[in-house]
Amino acid sequence: MIRPHSNAARTAEALRKRRPKDAAALEKIAQQPAAFWMGNWNPRIADDVRILVKQHARSGALPVMILYNLPFRDCGQHSAGGSKTAARYHEWINAFARGLSDYRAVLVLEPDGLPMLTKCLDEKRQQERLELVRYAVQTLKAKPGTAVYIDAGHSAWATVDDMAPRLKAAGIDQADGFALNVSNYQATRDLMVYGEALSAAVGGKHFIIDTSRNGNGAPKDFTGDDERAWCNPPGRALGTPPTTNTGEPLCDAFYWLKPPGESDGRCNGGPQAGAWFAERAVELARNAHWTAP
Repeated sequence: MIRPHSNAARTAEALRKRRPKDAAALEKIAQQPAAFWMGNWNPRIADDVRILVKQHARSGALPVMILYNLPFRDCGQHSAGGSKTAARYHEWINAFARGLSDYRAVLVLEPDGLPMLTKCLDEKRQQERLELVRYAVQTLKAKPGTAVYIDAGHSAWATVDDMAPRLKAAGIDQADGFALNVSNYQATRDLMVYGEALSAAVGGKHFIIDTSRNGNGAPKDFTGDDERAWCNPPGRALGTPPTTNTGEPLCDAFYWLKPPGESDGRCNGGPQAGAWFAERAVELARNAHWTAP
């Protein structure tokens, strides 16, 4: 089913006469559900969440939301921002929980928050961040309809030995599990190996994988913090469409957590983070190894 108001659908309609093949490719994106990112751009977060969960409940769908509002978010890089203080983050999480009421939702907590823990924070701020994520887990899991996953980076970032104690300190024991590859491009097979090893290190917790843009895996020439490895790299492809049929008992779902076509930042020709990048969206869709129904 085409999502008629999505960027992909609108761009496909605009291109239908001039570039029909590109329009058809973009329908691959428009036909699939993607997560909703919630952050400091939602000043009335309780109302925004309430509207979203009610809309999905009426249609029988399950909303997937990314909470992205930690203080010192993204270490001041392309997606800088977040709550100004720990106290404001507590208020924001409380308001988010009020908006959920008893509705069902899948929640992914704070992409990059734990992987970047030691990159730009002193020891006091690191401890504060762990406590904030733990507070979010406790508050949101108190709502009866929620599944909560803590972001844990990906297979080419933090090692299992580095990530496992961070997850434990952030409350993984109370969460449903952890999320991998949010907004990244790592191949599913590598993420499965990493996820199973990390699960074993944190008590057998389950995980979910962002497959929105990993159809061709990550660029092979660039790794780690090199922007060219993760910031709008060319030559990538849509990954497996969202499904809970992953074929692996520890992996609960493949989700499109990063909406395909949204920019990673002002890099590799892209606009600001989160803005629609039509050229890259078309490329992702045309490179996909599956066809739309």
